[in-house]
Amino acid sequence: MANTAQARKRARQATAAREHNGAQRSEFRTAVKKVLKAIAAGDKAAAATVYQQAVSTIDRIADKKIYHKNKAARHKSRLAAAIKAMA
Repeated sequence: MANTAQARKRARQATAAREHNGAQRSEFRTAVKKVLKAIAAGDKAAAATVYQQAVSTIDRIADKKIYHKNKAARHKSRLAAAIKAMA
């Protein structure tokens, strides 16, 4: 347990940051899943629209360094390739 006022405050801040970052990670995963669901449905136009929204979310979260920029780029690239490969 934290013994000093400073340590208690840092513990509170760490808890708040962990909750916020967890919510951001969840938003990232949800955005990716929405695109995958649209791809599975087979509608290329709808998938492209959802992809554009997901890219915005993914970039915003990567800019905050919650996920590494390369991880974000990898997800965007794979999703774009999956949309492009649709018949």
